[in-house]
Amino acid sequence: MRAQAPKAIQCIAMAIAGLLAACDQDGSLEHPGKQTYERYCFACHASGVAGAPALDDTEAWTPRLARGRDALLQSVVQGMPPGMPPKGLCNTCTDERLLESIDYMIESITTGE
Repeated sequence: MRAQAPKAIQCIAMAIAGLLAACDQDGSLEHPGKQTYERYCFACHASGVAGAPALDDTEAWTPRLARGRDALLQSVVQGMPPGMPPKGLCNTCTDERLLESIDYMIESITTGE
């Protein structure tokens, strides 16, 4: 039984490390879609490159958001010619991971953060 205690401690330590890794610098939990957004979406959606609606352009996003998450996911998966390639070049992203980045963007758009 003694041999299991260190393993349990290791599991707890790994869980804590995982939570800390998911935190922003201010200690708040990071949105699960933030890393995907920053790696694949930010380059175009931060400033509106190649016709992408900029994240802070609420007017451009209003009709897109009205279509709903599923339609946004379909647009991401298929790409948006001429500028956005399928999956925004995140070819290994699952639909769930793409939805997390969409949710992150929706939250940013609607809260202005």
